[in-house]
Amino acid sequence: MAYTLSSPPSEAGPGFAPHSSVRCYGGEHQAHAHGHAQILYALQGRMELEVGGRSAFVDAVSGMLIPAGVEHGYLAAPRSQVFVIDAPPGPGLDRVRRFSVPPALRGHGSSGPASEQLAQVLQAPGLLARRGLDLQQLASCVQAALHEDWPTARLAALCHMSPQRFHARFAELAGQPPQAWLRGLRLDAATRWLARGQPLEATALRCGYASASALAYALRRDRGVTARQLRG
Repeated sequence: MAYTLSSPPSEAGPGFAPHSSVRCYGGEHQAHAHGHAQILYALQGRMELEVGGRSAFVDAVSGMLIPAGVEHGYLAAPRSQVFVIDAPPGPGLDRVRRFSVPPALRGHGSSGPASEQLAQVLQAPGLLARRGLDLQQLASCVQAALHEDWPTARLAALCHMSPQRFHARFAELAGQPPQAWLRGLRLDAATRWLARGQPLEATALRCGYASASALAYALRRDRGVTARQLRG
């Protein structure tokens, strides 16, 4: 199913103006086609696609251009948010194309006119097929065992990637290295548990810190707070 945060155009002829919207998707939709071109990239989550009989995906940095008349279906996790530009057929919109989402559009839909957004996409460099990386699923795995060691090689193995390729792809998607992201998950969890009155020592071990003093230092360094302040 899908619903929009701003209304998309109804099916129209080739003369309609480009229109952009943020759409929330979840579940599976069978193959279908439109009378207009469609540009997709994810704001939250990711979407698995089948475009013209071939598998693909979109995420925060990898977008897809689907020409008018090309059949495509999708599978998306609940509450995935996708930025969509609907555009009439025209130059640069006549073939399936993967593209690198322009930095100005990443993480949000530009507030400018859809025609300007479309121009940025058409000027964006193309991408070869690449391995997908589901950050939400990875976070769920790590959060279920925060007390364990999570070197980058172990994270990469979960995603069936080499450590080098995983590190590069992760930094591209998350905007930070894997271990910085991991520290954030540990400190987020520690902050929640301490705010509920959990002891510092038990919280440290539960979050993967060797001692209460190691967690206390990390909280002061990265969050500027103490355990006493979090307990209120």
